[in-house]
Amino acid sequence: MRRCTAALAAAILLLTPAAAQAAPQRPTYTNPVSASFADTFADPMVVRGDDGFWYAYGTTDPLREGEKVFHRIPTARSTDLVSWTYVGDAFAEGQRPAFAAENAAFWAPDVRRIGSKWVMYVTVTETTGGPGRSAIGAATAPTPTGPWTFVDEPVVAPRPSGDGGWLWTFDPARLTTPDGRGYLYYGSYFGGIWVSELSADGLHITGTATRVAIDNKFEGAYVVRRDGWYYLFASSANCCAGPTTGYSVSVGRSRDPRGPFTDRDGLRLDVSRAGGTPVVAPNGNKWVGTGHNGLITDLAGQDWLAYHAIDRADPYLDEPFGINERPMLLDRLDWIGGWPTVRAGEWASERPVATPVTRTPLQDDFDTLSPRQWRVADGKWAAVDGRLRGSGTLLARAPQRGDLRAEADVRGPAGLMIGSTAVRVSGNALVVGARRTALPAGFDATAWHHLAVDVRDGRITATLDDTTVATGRTGGRTVVGVTATATAEVDNVSVGPPAEPVRRAAAVPEPGRALTAYSDEFTGSALSPAWTFVRPDPAATVTGGALRWPVQNADLTGTSNNAGVLLRDAPDGSWIAETKLSLDLGEDSVRNYQQAGLIAYAGDDEFARLSAVAIWNTRQVEFGHEIPYAGTTSYGGTIAGTPGLTTTWLRLAHHVDNVNGEHEYRAGVSRDGRTWTWGGVWTLPADSQPRIGLIAHGGAQPAVTASFDYLRFRRW
Repeated sequence: MRRCTAALAAAILLLTPAAAQAAPQRPTYTNPVSASFADTFADPMVVRGDDGFWYAYGTTDPLREGEKVFHRIPTARSTDLVSWTYVGDAFAEGQRPAFAAENAAFWAPDVRRIGSKWVMYVTVTETTGGPGRSAIGAATAPTPTGPWTFVDEPVVAPRPSGDGGWLWTFDPARLTTPDGRGYLYYGSYFGGIWVSELSADGLHITGTATRVAIDNKFEGAYVVRRDGWYYLFASSANCCAGPTTGYSVSVGRSRDPRGPFTDRDGLRLDVSRAGGTPVVAPNGNKWVGTGHNGLITDLAGQDWLAYHAIDRADPYLDEPFGINERPMLLDRLDWIGGWPTVRAGEWASERPVATPVTRTPLQDDFDTLSPRQWRVADGKWAAVDGRLRGSGTLLARAPQRGDLRAEADVRGPAGLMIGSTAVRVSGNALVVGARRTALPAGFDATAWHHLAVDVRDGRITATLDDTTVATGRTGGRTVVGVTATATAEVDNVSVGPPAEPVRRAAAVPEPGRALTAYSDEFTGSALSPAWTFVRPDPAATVTGGALRWPVQNADLTGTSNNAGVLLRDAPDGSWIAETKLSLDLGEDSVRNYQQAGLIAYAGDDEFARLSAVAIWNTRQVEFGHEIPYAGTTSYGGTIAGTPGLTTTWLRLAHHVDNVNGEHEYRAGVSRDGRTWTWGGVWTLPADSQPRIGLIAHGGAQPAVTASFDYLRFRRW
């Protein structure tokens, strides 16, 4: 039914040349896209199957509120990436590999087609031999829906930590490079993210592992190759803090799949002061905990980020502080200046937005070979078992004009005709016209491969299996078709206008005129009367043009509430508060959780705190948030940036939401006072009256003093 409907729709579109060229009307969708079958669908990963459907896989959890039944890698299917149908679980109750303990759960699947089979990499949380010994397992199947058969040896075995414990061997993600090598990324907060080369069958790691991202900051790796760069997406902060979950995704890139990966500012991801360019973080709407992503490309060539998030008004699947409810979201991923960001930096959508392109003016999955769409230029072609089989050249009747995106699945010496230029697999090469680009050693032409061809201004860029890239040229009015030099098979052909890339990022807060009446340069010998202290600390003094405050052995989180908070009134409306902070936290050593910075404070249990902080061996800028919740408090943080070696500039940008009246605060971080990274957003209630202030707490050893050069307000 699906194949016939798609073919009929394509035939109708091709009745007139104008219709053939018109971009289809883009409907809209609203997140979460998993709502049709699941209330929670964490750690999502999406692939396109050989049958033209898209498949999504999630971590082991109940799917619905009140269900209480754990689905062992739930699987869903879609024709359009936004309407999904549950099709079952990958693994039956009791099904597990030989090395898995009876109480093992399966998390964070990564599914790839390797040759003629599908391989699922999955976290196995407990293995035989003792508790805490996680591993990466693998299962294989003939189709994206199984049946899945576990491999009885781990891909990555449990790894000792060296102190009697075991590293977290979580969150697998496979990458295949243009030379045909497979790599597996894995790891989490306890141990960091590592990469190992895979055996030819993809079922075992080989050689020496390389750490590519620091421990105590990153997990949930996903790696793609774009324009010769390898991009490592990774998630940071607590995944599961209910309404205050600050989980978010950042990225670094490298010319080598083994790193080192650096962010936009050149900061490495594998060091104590690790970098990371923001991809998506909480933005002040209902979605928090925006993390653990996969990536999928639609038929126009537009990338989309699949990830989970938490509705802060409905954060738990059932009881408070139980399973976090993390449905799957899908949003456009833009590449601006060589760096990916969700919706040009606007991040998670909660209102209707345009759907991915999953239907194109010319589209066929060959239940039949329609003479209205195609004509045989030479050779012999037929639709056999829902696929096109034959040799020679088969041309679309309606020519395409201008730029286009064409895709097809091919098996054998086949490809696409773009005008007079053939783009096809030929022996051990991907051929574009007369140009040959070598395919990896051991390339299996008898397996299915995915060919994508972009044509812009007459230039052809062809990509096979998202790894091998070849280029060439065409020109004029373009007749698109299918070509094969010997008997071959082709399926899932689509041709349509390419996506228009977004080139301008969303606006970020920019400071305007100075609000001197609310600012303080700390030029005197004492605090001005505009300041008030919650729990005064006499050690905080104004001297030498700065506020100097020894870091207290105190905190504000949970029930502690024993730290001093230095506050002053904030202006009305939209504004930016900035301070220059000097705080020597060293590097690599454990100094939990010494910190200093800015705070938006409505009370001891209701605040947003932006601080340079020591978190185990790392140094980060955390934007923490605490609120009253379910008779106690909920605290979580999002990572806003990287602190300087000793000096860090911090900003809080405030405005009032014009719909719900909430106070929204966005975090800004700079290491030089000129170049700023803007992170996530936390909110405080509309009926609160937050004040702005400074903090210095988290631990007294070793002794260190925070120095604040100023607190300045500017209109935004």
